[in-house]
Amino acid sequence: MPRIINPELCVSCGSCAEVCPVGAISAGEASYVINADECIDCGACEGTCPNEAISEA
Repeated sequence: MPRIINPELCVSCGSCAEVCPVGAISAGEASYVINADECIDCGACEGTCPNEAISEA
């Protein structure tokens, strides 16, 4: 199941996008967002988020 980013917790630091091996994470209007169609569910992003804003969908 792809990961999602909670926009209320995301501080738009970009650490998750830097580690995504497939480029599924991009800057959104208010926070970063994960493209569910591109996400390979590797979990790399979840471990780098300083605010624990990323979780399984």
